[in-house]
Amino acid sequence: MDRLRSPATPSQRAPSGVSVIIATYNHAHYLAAALDSVMAQTLSPDEIIVVDDGSTDDPSAVTEEYPNVLLKRQANAGLSAARNAGLKQASAQRVLFLDADDLLTPEALAAGVSCFDTHPSAGFVYGGHMRVDDHLIPIGGPRFTSVAEGAHARLLTGNHVGMHATVLYDRAKLLSAGGFDTRLRRCEDYDVYLRMSRLHPIASHSATVALYRIHGVNMSSNSSEMLRWAEYVLWLDRRRGFRNAAERRAWETGMKFWRRWYADEIIERAGHGASQRIASLARAMSLSPRHIAWRAVRAGWQRLPQHMVRPIRKLLGRSRKHLPLGTVDLGDLNRTQPVSIDFGWDRGKPIDRYYVERFLEQNAKDIRGRALEIGDASYCRRFGQEIEQQDVLHVSESAPQATIVGDLARAGTLPEAAFDSIVLIQTLHLIYDMKAAVEEVYRALKPGGILLLTVPGISPIDRGEWGHTWYWSLTGQAAQRLFSEVFGIGNFSVGVDGNVYAATCFLQGLVLEEVDRAKLDEGDPCYPVIVSVRARRLDAVI
Repeated sequence: MDRLRSPATPSQRAPSGVSVIIATYNHAHYLAAALDSVMAQTLSPDEIIVVDDGSTDDPSAVTEEYPNVLLKRQANAGLSAARNAGLKQASAQRVLFLDADDLLTPEALAAGVSCFDTHPSAGFVYGGHMRVDDHLIPIGGPRFTSVAEGAHARLLTGNHVGMHATVLYDRAKLLSAGGFDTRLRRCEDYDVYLRMSRLHPIASHSATVALYRIHGVNMSSNSSEMLRWAEYVLWLDRRRGFRNAAERRAWETGMKFWRRWYADEIIERAGHGASQRIASLARAMSLSPRHIAWRAVRAGWQRLPQHMVRPIRKLLGRSRKHLPLGTVDLGDLNRTQPVSIDFGWDRGKPIDRYYVERFLEQNAKDIRGRALEIGDASYCRRFGQEIEQQDVLHVSESAPQATIVGDLARAGTLPEAAFDSIVLIQTLHLIYDMKAAVEEVYRALKPGGILLLTVPGISPIDRGEWGHTWYWSLTGQAAQRLFSEVFGIGNFSVGVDGNVYAATCFLQGLVLEEVDRAKLDEGDPCYPVIVSVRARRLDAVI
C-alpha cells in the first residue's frame, strides 16, 4: 500500500475532537508505520503531534514526509515527560497516546469517541488490543477486560486496561489530574489510571483498537524492573488513602498479583542453561514463594495419569475447581432440557441480541450510503444513518425483501465495489466456505466501505430451518485469522462478548428481561457468546 501522507482535511471529514500524540525514543524505524495507522483512521484526528524524547536517530526524516504532523523535540527526559509535552501542546478535547513502535486499527478513534459520546462524564475510555510480532503477525487473540463498575478497586487488583494506546482521555481531566508522573520510569500509565479512576468514572468498549508490537526490546520486557515500578505505583496509591475496606482488600490482592505475574514471567523468560534456569527460579521464589511452589505442584499434578488423579480428588473431596462436593446448587438449571428451545425468543429478547444490538448501536454511523443486509433490512432500518439505497441478499427468490438472490459464497453474487456498508448479522456460520463468503463481501465493498458482522461463539444450534446448515461457531482467534487473510492486518477489529454467566443463561434460553444486565457487560474471551467484526476495505490512498 502506498504511504499515507497526511490526514484528511476538514473539508473532507468533520473534526473528531481528538489529538494523537506519539512519543518516540530511538524508534524512527517504526514511526512511519505508526503514523500510517493514524492516517488510516475512519475518523481523522484534529492533529498529530510527534514528541522526540532526545533520540539519537532522526525521526524528522520520517515526519517531514507527513506535512500535517507536528514534530516537537526535547532533551531526553523519559516517556512521562514526553507525553506531558505532547499533552500541553495538544488543543483537542480528547487525546490518545501512541508509542512509536505500536499501531492503531482503523476504527480506534471512532470507537473511542463513540464510547465517550455514550459516557460523557468519563475521565477516559478504552478498548481492546492484540499482541503482534515484529512483522505484525498476531500473537494470540484479542485482549480486553472491562472494569467499568468499581473501576478504582478493580484497577488496584491489576492493570486491566492492558495497553495505553487503547485509551482515549478527556484532555482537561487528565491535565487536572496532573498528567503523567515524571518520577516514574515505567508503569506511568497504570499510575494515571489509578489517579483518574479516583476522580472520574471509567468506560470501556470491546473493539480491538490497537496492536501491541512485541519485538524483544520493549520497556515492559524487564520483569524485575516492571515489578519494582508496579509495586511503587501501588504504594503511591496507598499514600492517597483507602476510601473503604474493599479498596484495601483490592490493594493487597494487587500486590500479590504483580508478584505472581512477574515471577511467572521470570521463569518463562529464563535461558536454556541450567545455571540460568536455577537463577531465574531463585529470583521467582523470592518474589512469590507460595505461588511458585504451587506452580511446581500443579506441573507435577498435570503429569499424573488420570487413573491416579481421580482417586486423589475423591479422597480430598474436591471438584476440579476445588469446590467441596455437593456445594453447587443447580436449582432450576438442574435439567436436561433448556428453559427455552428457541434461544429465548418465546420468552423475551435472547441474550445474544443484547451484544449484537449493542455492537450495531456503537457502529451505527457506519450503516450509510448504499447498504446491504442479509435476510431482511431490519437492522439497517433500525440503526442506519443516511442510507441512500437499501439492498437485501437472500438465498431464496421468494423472500419478500430480497433485491439480490444468491449464495454469498459464490463469486460474483454481489456487484463489485458497490456498497458503502454491509451488515452481516448471525449469518456467516451458516456458510460452509466462510472464507469465500468473506472474500465476496470484501469484493462487494467500495474502497473505504465498512462491514459489520457478528457470529455465534457458545450457542445452541437452531432446531428449525437453519439447523441443517449450522456449520460453525467461532472464537475471537478464528475471526482474527480469517479476516487478516482477506482484509489484512490493521483493517479490522474483533470484539468478543460474553462470560460464563452470559453463556449459561443463553444456552438455557434465559432472556434479557430476567437476567442481571450488569453481569453481561463483564467480558471473558474464554466464554465467547458473540464475536463481532468491524472491517474496512482499504485498498486505496485516502
